This record gives sequence, structure tokens and C-alpha cells, in this order.
Amino acid sequence: MTRDELLHALANLRRARIGEVRAPHKPLLLLWLLGRFAATGSSEVAYGEAEGPVSRMINAYGPPVKNASDARRRAAMPFVHLERELWELRDAHGRPVAHTVAESGPRLREQGATGRLAPDVERLLADPGTLAAATRLLVDLHFTPALEPLILADARLDPAVLEEAGYVRTTVRRRPRRAGFSEQVLDAYGRACAMCGYDGALGGRSVGLEAAHVRWHSQNGPDELGNALALCELHHALFDLGALGLTDDLRVRVSRHYTARSTAGRAVTDLEGRPLAAPRDGGPSPAPAFVAWHGRQVFKDGQVLAA
Repeated sequence: MTRDELLHALANLRRARIGEVRAPHKPLLLLWLLGRFAATGSSEVAYGEAEGPVSRMINAYGPPVKNASDARRRAAMPFVHLERELWELRDAHGRPVAHTVAESGPRLREQGATGRLAPDVERLLADPGTLAAATRLLVDLHFTPALEPLILADARLDPAVLEEAGYVRTTVRRRPRRAGFSEQVLDAYGRACAMCGYDGALGGRSVGLEAAHVRWHSQNGPDELGNALALCELHHALFDLGALGLTDDLRVRVSRHYTARSTAGRAVTDLEGRPLAAPRDGGPSPAPAFVAWHGRQVFKDGQVLAA
């Protein structure tokens, strides 16, 4: 396997889909394994050790799940189904575990299932540039920039790893972002957060404000005003995490799982029911289809979060 073949395989992971529901299970397992490899020089791990942290990442950055048992064991699916060209899965006796085995946490524990990235993959990842490119690709293809630092922290990957990716040439093509999109969005909302009104500037330049996609760019969300909001950095992160959402009539929703003790933290809770600011000059507000996508795929409504 060459470096380009590895990146191509990572870019073309098979993902289970029910309708259009996101399934970032494999990318999140891989990112966690990359962090483990970067820290220890080996990706080998027993299912029992990976189940908790990987399930928590899937709960945090994946679509909602309502069943408590499923929430605790969401790592089982990618642990079983990760492509065998990338992954070796064996039982306690060293025998290969087929990808047809049940996606059952208890069953994997009973078998003493242990996985490890294939030797050719680990050999390639020993090169820091390849590790960086693999990390960059998985983050860019499946998530949104506001979540990047949180995902890297959970995977125990140094953010400096991604800086390496800027110097690594890759043949994998990603959908480009439209030039000028961010400035268009900030201007449309008067350079103020559409949720809280924050409009800080320094030397005449907006600070702490960002253009947020309602339907993520990585999930085929278009770079257009009808799929965008100007949000302060805090509310952008909370929106992409699913702590904040939108109603059909464009009022702010706050997840029932969001909690805070301080006055500043409770200011987020106070956003519940607040109408979004409308774009200036009659520009389009977020379209219903994109609001519905965020509600199904991102907003943490009634599902279980604990792993």
C-alpha cells in the first residue's frame, strides 16, 4: 500500500446509511486510533478499552441516538466493520474475526476482540506528514471546522499535526469552499451574532464572529446565504455540537442536555425561544430544508448522550 492508496481508502470508507442519516462511526474510530498511534507507536487495542472513549465521540459528534444501551456501545459497529484492508480484528486466540459478526459490545468483549491497523498502514503513518494528511482528510470530509479542536482533543491528537497537512500534497479532492462566502454572511447579518447580537470589533475589524453553515459543508451544505448564519464563536461551536438548534419558525432551541452553573453559562439557556436576527436588505434566512437537516442530524434533543 502506498500513501496515496491509504488516503484514497480513507476517503472512500463504506458507511451504513439509513436514509440520509450521517454515520461518522468509522472516521471517529480511525481518528481515535491515529491519536493512539501517535502517542504510543501502536494502534493495537482491545474492544473493551476502545468502547467507552470511541462511543463518547460518536455520541458527541454523530447523529442522535435514543437508546441508552446503544449509546454506550456505538463503537461496536466500526470496530467490526472497518475495512479489512486497513484493520485487523482478532479474538483472544488470535483468530480473525469476520466482518459478519454481530455488532455487539458484549459479544466482542466475550471474544476478547482486539483490533490493530494493518502493518502497511502503521508503516505509512509512522511518517508525520502521512499521519497529518490522514487526520486532515478525515476531519475535513466528515465534520465542520468549529468541531475540529474538540475532536482532536478527544482523539488526543496535537493540533500541530494538522499544520503538517498543509505541506503534504494529496491526490484526494475535496469540495472547495466558495471564495467570499464568509464575508457575505457576516455583512448580511450586520456583523453581529444572529442569536445573541454580539458585534465585537477591534480596530474596525470583527473579532469572534464566524460564518456558520446550517447544513455542514462536508455534508453537501451549499455556500449560500440560505444555508448560513453569522454566529459568535461560542454559539457557532454550540450550534455545531447540537447544544443549540432552530425551530421551524427560526427561533433558538436549547438542548435539554445543556447545563450550566454560572450566570454566563445560563445565558445560553436564556436563548431558548429567542427569534433569530434576520439578514439585512431582505436577504434569505435559513431555508426550511437545511433547518430540518440540522434538527435531525445535529441537534441533541431527547437522545441519550452518556456512553
